[in-house]
Amino acid sequence: MRRYLLSSFIIFLLLSTVGAYFLNRYWVHRYDDLIARQASVYRLNEQLVWSVIYEETYFRAWQIGADEEVGLMQVTPLVAREWAKETGFQEFEKQTAENVVEFLRDPERNIQIGCWYLEKMRAKYRGFPAEQAMMLAAYNAGASRVEEWTRNTEAAQISEREFIERIGIASTKSYVVSILERYARAKNKF
Repeated sequence: MRRYLLSSFIIFLLLSTVGAYFLNRYWVHRYDDLIARQASVYRLNEQLVWSVIYEETYFRAWQIGADEEVGLMQVTPLVAREWAKETGFQEFEKQTAENVVEFLRDPERNIQIGCWYLEKMRAKYRGFPAEQAMMLAAYNAGASRVEEWTRNTEAAQISEREFIERIGIASTKSYVVSILERYARAKNKF
């Protein structure tokens, strides 16, 4: 009887572990097609976008942040309305004016707007050695903060490491480092 219980317990643990592994793989990769599609539209690396989503919400499309950011990429209502206006589609402007939270809970729309905003931030730092770190810091804390952290230096010449050391908000520094590390690992796995 003891042997039967021990064997059953070991089988249960093994099946639970294998199940958890595959459930996690499904969870973190279920939006890969949407990410790849939108990342390519905005000329972003899909593993970078994946890493941002991992950090922002761990792939929870319903997530609402402390500052009213919505969805997978934690897009703010202000950014969504700016995107809608820039598209020129009145229907998008109407939807973001009426119920921006519901609009941003759609995973494809959220990833689309998040990628648009990432590219918009990246455009400010394109070709800089710290381009990705600056883009991520701007996405998280705002472009004005990046300007503040690069004041009294040649922003176009500063290294990624030097820029990260200059980030004056601990949570933003952690955010940037975490995403860049995850991105480096993801590039080798995908």
